[in-house]
Amino acid sequence: MARKNIFGAEPDVSAGSDADVPIADIRPLANFERPLRRSGPVGALSQSLGNISEKAQRADDLEKKLADSQVIVELDPAVVDSSFVPDRLVGDPDGLDTLVGQIREHGQQVPILVRPHPDVEGRYQVAYGHRRLAAIKKIGGTVKAVIRSLSDEQLVVSQGQENNARTDLSYIERTFFALRLERRGFARDIIMSSLGVDKAALSRMIALATSLPDELIQAIGPAPGYGRTRWAELAELIDNASKKSKALKLIHAEAFHGLSSDERFEHIFEQLRTAKPKARTAQWKAGGSKAVKITETDAHLTLNFNKAALPDFGAFVEKRLEQLYEEFLEGKKELKA
Repeated sequence: MARKNIFGAEPDVSAGSDADVPIADIRPLANFERPLRRSGPVGALSQSLGNISEKAQRADDLEKKLADSQVIVELDPAVVDSSFVPDRLVGDPDGLDTLVGQIREHGQQVPILVRPHPDVEGRYQVAYGHRRLAAIKKIGGTVKAVIRSLSDEQLVVSQGQENNARTDLSYIERTFFALRLERRGFARDIIMSSLGVDKAALSRMIALATSLPDELIQAIGPAPGYGRTRWAELAELIDNASKKSKALKLIHAEAFHGLSSDERFEHIFEQLRTAKPKARTAQWKAGGSKAVKITETDAHLTLNFNKAALPDFGAFVEKRLEQLYEEFLEGKKELKA
C-alpha cells in the first residue's frame, strides 16, 4: 500500500505495482486526532478523541516514535512472522497469484512494516504487508521492510489503519479482527482508531462476531460479496443450539471445501433458511359451539378452552389429566403387547 511521508519519500505507485491505493489523505500511522478519512463516523471519532487530552498526547508520542525509522532494509522472509492478531481469514489464492505476478514484473514497490519480535531474538513480526510477504515467499528472495520498535498497541493500530486505508478487507474480516483485539484486552478507543469506526459501529461489529461461532466464520472465510446485513441475517438464523449444530456439521462436509468463500456463505445461509412448517389449527365443537381451539407445532400442542361456550369444561379436563395420562400409558402397553 502506498503511503505519504511514512518512509521519508513517496514510493513508486506506477500501474501494475503492489501499491493498491492512490496516495491521498493518508495520515501518519496511529494518528488518533486526524484519522485516515475526513468525514463520516471516523470524523466524529476524531472530534471526540481530540477532546481527551491524555489520548491526544499519547497519539502525538506514538506518531513521533513511528516516524523515527526511515531506512528500508531487505530481510529473509523466513525470519518474519505474522502479526500476533490475524486480520485476515482464508486467503484468496487467485488474488495472491495476481500480486505475485505484479511483483515478478515490477518488483516490490512498497516495503512492509515489521518490528523486532518481542519474544524471539533475530526474528520479526509484521505490522502490515502480510500479502506482500506471502507473495515474496512464493517468488523467493528477500522482502523490503522498514523495521520499527512498536508496542502491541502501536502494531495493531498501524495494522488496522493500513487495511482500513486500502479497504480490501471484507466486512466479516474487519468484524472478526475487532473481536480478536477485544479478546486480547485492547481498549475500545484503540480498536476504533485501528478500524476507523465510531463507538456505535464497533459495538455492532463485536456483537455480531460474538453471536457467530468462531469456527463457522473461519470456515466460510472473508466472503467479500456479503456485508453487514447478510451476516446479521445469518446470525439470526443461528438462533438456537440446534441450528448452530447444523451449521457446524455443514462446514465439515467434503463438498463444502470445494466452494469459494462467497459460495460457502450462500450454502450455509440457504441450508439454514428452511421454511418453518405452519402451525396446524383446528376447532373442537360441542353443541354447535366452538368449545376448544387446537394449535399444533413441532414442539407444542395447545388446547385453548372457550369458557364462554363451556365455562367448566377446561377445569374438568385439568382435574383429569392424571387419569388421562394413565390411560395413555395403558394404551401404549397394549400396542406393544
